[in-house]
Amino acid sequence: MVSAKKTATSAAKAGSYLGARLTPHYCMLRSRPQVAQPTGLTDHRARLLLQTANKWMNGTVLTYAFYAGATIQKDAVRAAFAEWKALGIGISFSEVSSVASAQIRISFDQTQGSASWVGTECLTSPANESTMNFGWDLTTPYGHTTALHEIGHAIGFPHEHQNPFAGIVWDEEAVYTSLAGPPNNWPRNQTFQNILEKIVPDSVQGSKWDPNSVMHYEFEAGLILKPVKYKKGLTPKGGLSARDKQWVKTFYPPLPSGAPAKLALFQSQPLKLKVGQQASFDFVAPTAREYTFRTFGVADTILALSRPAAAKGRAAQSLGHDDDSGHDRNAEMKVTLKKGDRVQVKVRVRYVEKTGEAALMVW
Repeated sequence: MVSAKKTATSAAKAGSYLGARLTPHYCMLRSRPQVAQPTGLTDHRARLLLQTANKWMNGTVLTYAFYAGATIQKDAVRAAFAEWKALGIGISFSEVSSVASAQIRISFDQTQGSASWVGTECLTSPANESTMNFGWDLTTPYGHTTALHEIGHAIGFPHEHQNPFAGIVWDEEAVYTSLAGPPNNWPRNQTFQNILEKIVPDSVQGSKWDPNSVMHYEFEAGLILKPVKYKKGLTPKGGLSARDKQWVKTFYPPLPSGAPAKLALFQSQPLKLKVGQQASFDFVAPTAREYTFRTFGVADTILALSRPAAAKGRAAQSLGHDDDSGHDRNAEMKVTLKKGDRVQVKVRVRYVEKTGEAALMVW
């Protein structure tokens, strides 16, 4: 996220979102893996796939663990996770002791800036590397916003100031010059990727710009030419905005009450879902053997299997997932189960030609 790189005392005296009017210290997005979409897709299908990119399956328990760091800094991150969860969203967070087994691996390397992978990009990071780093103190108001911001990246949200609907016209050379100096010391390509580069319109949530989003940087005077009201600088309010809360609930709505539907052998389960929606099922293996789970129909889906938590406080065990998006096939997974093994099955629709034209079966 952002911060003026100085003491908490001076930041508190300044009384601004990020402290005194120094060049802010910015969050740096990790280099995004370049995953090309399949060719031959209709514009409508390609747009819907972009909108749901990098989002986790709803109901996912995201595990996180810390590398070495001060307890007070770890507690600040824990508080930020709790604030996101308190919105009533359908994903949750579980701290685990083993960094190697965590999906989100958090470091506190102050020689580096704050940074995070975006959403499911975490799964592409080598298991021995952090997926999130905090490069400055998190115990100040701007530090708390930093923690919220990096977690926002981890659950799939990009930088809001790169929203193409913002209408921001930059003084580009002023931006490059500002970021080339301390405390960021960024080369031009890094500044372009994190500030000037516009997000593909089809990947943006909605069609409005939120300058108060927790995913927005603060900008000093002289960097923005238009809108004119921000020529003297732009300072978000800090914390989660109303739009942040709306969109996280759109992608991760509260989980329905009651037990998931039962999935039985050789019985098709219609998926009456719109784009972005998902369904959950329980399957109990009647005998010990290999089972095949597959979706059917003209739809792009993510199919994910997991074992339920073995005990209170322990996260469910992922058995993997398959995403058939953009390809002329259906999502399929094969797993070997013992008699009585219970499997949680989740299907999220990323594209469907017509609601109700997809189904799920196990055999």
